[in-house]
Amino acid sequence: MNKPVAVVERQLDAYNSHDLQAFVNTYAVDVRIDRRDGSRITGREALRDAYADQFSAGRCRAEIIARMTEGDWVIDHEVAHGLADEPIRVLVAYRVHDGLINRVHFFA
Repeated sequence: MNKPVAVVERQLDAYNSHDLQAFVNTYAVDVRIDRRDGSRITGREALRDAYADQFSAGRCRAEIIARMTEGDWVIDHEVAHGLADEPIRVLVAYRVHDGLINRVHFFA
């Protein structure tokens, strides 16, 4: 199923199970990710490189507190565990186009 919410849910499942290949496969080749710190990840290979260490360490997990959808956008209120001493609360907006996530914005 390629509905936006199903794609984002597959991405979340892969993230929580630390399956880097399945995670990366939910993203477009030319994905653009704007992170909370103002940095940007551009492209699927850069995404793989950015997440490889935390996936191999098995230390990341995200919990969805709330979700909204509108057209191609899925907006999650997430609590991220394992990235810092304390859980991190963040809003994440995902845009899905042609069955893949092609744009992500993290808001702190």
